Amino acid sequence: MSHLITSMGEILIDFLPIEEHGQTTGFRMFPGGSPLNVAVGVARLGQPVAFAGKVAHDFFGRFLRHYAESQQIDTRFLIDSDALTTLAFVAVEDNEPAFSFYGEGAADTLLTPEELPSAMFDHTRALHVGSISLLRGKTPTAVISAVERLRGKALIQFDPNIRPGLVRDPAAYRALIDRLAGMVDIFKISAADLSWLMPEISVEAAAHRIHGLGPALVIVTQGGRGGLALRGAEAITIPAFNIILADTVGAGDTFNAGVLAGLAERDALSRAALLQLETDALAATLRLASAAAALNCTRPGCDPPTRSEVQALLTR
Repeated sequence: MSHLITSMGEILIDFLPIEEHGQTTGFRMFPGGSPLNVAVGVARLGQPVAFAGKVAHDFFGRFLRHYAESQQIDTRFLIDSDALTTLAFVAVEDNEPAFSFYGEGAADTLLTPEELPSAMFDHTRALHVGSISLLRGKTPTAVISAVERLRGKALIQFDPNIRPGLVRDPAAYRALIDRLAGMVDIFKISAADLSWLMPEISVEAAAHRIHGLGPALVIVTQGGRGGLALRGAEAITIPAFNIILADTVGAGDTFNAGVLAGLAERDALSRAALLQLETDALAATLRLASAAAALNCTRPGCDPPTRSEVQALLTR
């Protein structure tokens, strides 16, 4: 249990379109939620992982709990709720994705700090947070509380995974991201999200600004161009891999899972260990994460690879 990685936040159903003759004619459901995807990715990379959040009793909630358990995710910190499950629909109109989100008062938005089990704080060595769990209902308060309680005791990774359409108060949201940047150890963000967060400055300048707020490691992913990472005075280039692209759904989540799993393999699940990790070892961890994300992009939807699949790509 000393290496338990906990991913915390939303757990929901994604309905992806079924198309005929260029028109959306139906939907197929998939388990979703960025933090759940991260947990799945960590589990498939062979590291012990738990999911913390709140899930409904309804059909969709039972489906989500069963899915998490089938992926060998520890669900002791997943709390049942009488509310309904968040549903996210993606259709295609004029060759562009159109999103419809149904989650007001849903189960995954109702988590409170008081409901967080003490065992979570006793056993978690690394915590992943972020995404829309910071935007809805009571759950943001629970996430912040967990970060505050585990700060200095566990390695904390944050990916805002920004969804601009759900941001009601951009100024308050930017302030929340800055606040979290000052409390976490790893701040991972995509270049696209960074352009929304800090539109007036370059990716490199924005990354340095975030680094100055306090994270030990700042990672910016840039899709097919790889990415960059900052740790202290070090700047590390993250490689990209040549693949046949299916889609990019869940690529960032899989990358996050790769970072945590790679650090766990190197027994570096603390801020001190992360700062002391040899540069070559950190670069290898980031390469592993990039390889995992690349493999995820070779198949539709979020479908993280296993450790053996990643190793095969790295060997090639």
